[in-house]
Amino acid sequence: MITVLFFGPVADRMQTRETQVEFTQGMTLHDVIAHLGAQNPGAFSIVSFIAVNQNQVHDKQMALQDNDEIAFMAKFSGG
Repeated sequence: MITVLFFGPVADRMQTRETQVEFTQGMTLHDVIAHLGAQNPGAFSIVSFIAVNQNQVHDKQMALQDNDEIAFMAKFSGG
């Protein structure tokens, strides 16, 4: 299983803060985004930061491993 965490506005659009995706051999980060994005159109358009196992990643073709944790965050503003 892949654990997927959502923060801030991304969580609002996903209507959850966490979900699980079944791992399949050869799965990439792009596959997870496509799978979850099909269920929640527009949720990933605001993602500005992605981390896999608490390390920031930019390559969506990154191969995932069973039990990985992915986090999606949008830009935060504050004052």
